Amino acid sequence: MLNIPRDYQKSILETAKKNNTLVVLPTGLGKTLIALLLAVEKIKQRPGSKILFLAPTRPLVEQHLESFKSQLPELFADLQLFTGSVSAPQRKKIWQTAEIIFSTPQCIANDLNNYLYNLQDVSLLIIDEAHRCLKNYDYTKVVEFYKQQSHFPHILGLTASPGSDSQKIEVPFPAEFMEIRILLKRIFDSCINKLREKSLLFGPANKITLLKLQARLAMQASSQNYNAFQGMSLCAQAIKISHALELLETQTLSGLEEYLKKMIKDAEQKKSKAVQTLVKTPEFNASLISISLLKAKKIEHPKIDELSALVESEFKENPKAKIIIFSQFRETASTISERLSSLSYVKSSIFVGQAKKSNSRGTSGLNQKEQKSIIDKFRTGELNVLCATSIGEEGLDIPEVSAVIFYEPIPSAIRKIQRAGRTARLSPGKLFILMTKDTRDIAHHYASSAREKKMHKNIDDAKRELKNKTPKLSDFK
Repeated sequence: MLNIPRDYQKSILETAKKNNTLVVLPTGLGKTLIALLLAVEKIKQRPGSKILFLAPTRPLVEQHLESFKSQLPELFADLQLFTGSVSAPQRKKIWQTAEIIFSTPQCIANDLNNYLYNLQDVSLLIIDEAHRCLKNYDYTKVVEFYKQQSHFPHILGLTASPGSDSQKIEVPFPAEFMEIRILLKRIFDSCINKLREKSLLFGPANKITLLKLQARLAMQASSQNYNAFQGMSLCAQAIKISHALELLETQTLSGLEEYLKKMIKDAEQKKSKAVQTLVKTPEFNASLISISLLKAKKIEHPKIDELSALVESEFKENPKAKIIIFSQFRETASTISERLSSLSYVKSSIFVGQAKKSNSRGTSGLNQKEQKSIIDKFRTGELNVLCATSIGEEGLDIPEVSAVIFYEPIPSAIRKIQRAGRTARLSPGKLFILMTKDTRDIAHHYASSAREKKMHKNIDDAKRELKNKTPKLSDFK
């Protein structure tokens, strides 16, 4: 049964009927319904034409297909799902009769490159998570084909905007942690200085510049360039220690300990010269000893205690609260879930992607069936806290929550918006961002804030421009 649109959805729909439109709304405020209503309008307006609905991941594609199926009359249109599991000849055959096709952009782009079919009869292209339309991403390729091939091109883009104000919570960086940071920084600085002495590194030394340098040196090393070989090893060491510093400053001691122990295991298995060199340094071993001593005293990153107190406060205020906690790494999500599960009123689970990468706890990936089961339990209240990695950021049909907590700020404005959009959909919600003072957390927070402000400025500029000149559908032919 078709949901009744709200006034703001009706207003957006009227605009989208006449123009190519980018819909920017907080997650959960019904962008998909707008797309469905416009698709219905197009099929009535142009019988025999096709609608192409693209989403970046297969779970999202399947979710949109199910949403259309649940709201459209059974025989209204032929709805089809395109995935890599459907053979190319079969996709070509299905395309001929399908009326609404749901797919990832990669699948359609490949088919178009291989001339399986064309987009001449597509009267509406819907692009979910439209912020991904950048550079060489497959969305861009499909749009270019569409503009060239369609007899009547019409584009609807869907993306999220922030849904709530944030509250920053800063915790101190403990003196005991500073000692470990000094030790790890010595290793990092030593690698960087050697790269500079070899005239291989100029300018700032960060993860991005080191990864670029490593890739460039890999090309030179194939020519038996000994200096490049040494540089690659130094780059690898610096990148690994940079990651260790990130875990120390922003994540958990458990995660750092596990990472350093994995390096020891890799060195024993002689996986690379870089780890073999690293684990022999006095600073590396002194760091591991310090971590073990702190763990023996049951000392963890101060964010963990702050997070526990915050969650406890939320449930005291609202016993029926539902909370999502976002963290960058699976090990962090596991540590958080374990700690919160010790609170009597918390029913917690991790929510991670499918990749099978186990850690010392045996935490592995979750397949789509397991992910759906966890979301269903969260919806019914069997779970009330999800400890999620990036899998929970985009589009998946996760129920509205009363609070979203970022375990760490992230420099990406888009990802910040996606995370924040999990709350404040139909009622006021809360957003908390945990930061460790005097660490990269602070830089990441202000980076995402600056990018978000720039994004809003761009949207405002686009609105002013559109007032002066309303684009017509014919502009895309």
